[in-house]
Amino acid sequence: MIYLDWNATTPPLPAVAHAMAEALASAWGNPSSTHGHGAVARRHVEAARHAVAELGGVDPRDVLLLSGGTEANNLALRSHVRRMPGAVIVTSHLEHPSVSKTAAALEAEGACRVVWLRAEVNGQVALSDLRAALADAGPHVLVAVQAVNHETGVLQPLGEVFRLAREREARVHVDAVQAFGRTRETWLEADSRALAGHKLRGPKGIGALLLRPGGSVLPQVHGGAQERGLRAGTVDPAACAGLAVAARHAISGPERYAALVPLRDRLMEQLLSIAPDSRIAGAGAARAAHVVNWVLPGVIGPELVAALSLEGLSVSAGSACSAGTVEPSPVLSAMFGAALGRSGVRLSLGEETTATEVDAAVAVIQRVLPKFR
Repeated sequence: MIYLDWNATTPPLPAVAHAMAEALASAWGNPSSTHGHGAVARRHVEAARHAVAELGGVDPRDVLLLSGGTEANNLALRSHVRRMPGAVIVTSHLEHPSVSKTAAALEAEGACRVVWLRAEVNGQVALSDLRAALADAGPHVLVAVQAVNHETGVLQPLGEVFRLAREREARVHVDAVQAFGRTRETWLEADSRALAGHKLRGPKGIGALLLRPGGSVLPQVHGGAQERGLRAGTVDPAACAGLAVAARHAISGPERYAALVPLRDRLMEQLLSIAPDSRIAGAGAARAAHVVNWVLPGVIGPELVAALSLEGLSVSAGSACSAGTVEPSPVLSAMFGAALGRSGVRLSLGEETTATEVDAAVAVIQRVLPKFR
């Protein structure tokens, strides 16, 4: 079995599994309880908060522990809309569904207006559209933009996004789920940032929203006073134990991912030689070191992915959160039009991927692809 789907999820570190097993056995108390058993559990919760804070360059008080990146993105957008009457969200169809579909749902509810930015053919948002949107939108604007695209690996021009937003006193939320632990930038200028544990070789079911100093959100889940009253629900100490290990490991992650550039380029060259009429989505823009989105005209990506899986190769046709739908990729559709929206295959490498695995994957693709062309 060859796993080239690290953008969907990452294999947990052995140290993460070990830490979680130990916490399940010894820290099963409720971290909100004030007795000794609660204190033992609480230490794991706070260790995770401090590790995420160190990774993101913030104070631990500005880290909210949540169920994952989807909740973090929802909380940022929904909180802004509830706080700001007449709110406007500026975003694009390049975003992860937890941003784009949340924005669309809020607009359908009549809670806000959404301005959709065009996507350039290189996979970045159109800055001219952003400039016009900010000039026209009025106050109470939230710009929601990702750091690294989940399907193409394209890096968004966040420096310019921040500059334009600050000129108009707009807020910026960054979906950094695919970026933490993989790129060197930490985007401290953002008002909020989303993180997911399972993208960092940690556990699923836990993530965080990182706020600017003094920042706050309005709770969307009500009940107890956990997470400073901003997110009710008992925090899992075992998941926190795993997240703490993963976040500390991720601090040095950018160096390991930077070393993947030659391997990524080797994979890209071999794929283009297999199908000369194909293209690499986002090839003209700055990209993360580990992602290749291979677009094959006339091929239905999900069908090819299924066939490759039967041969022991795990890749994807886009966001795992959209798997199983009949919709074309909104990212590829925004970049190239609907005709190529279902023609992409995403191969994402990880810090343990080897050249042998890449060459074996290419051999599988060479064997399977002629059946689809």
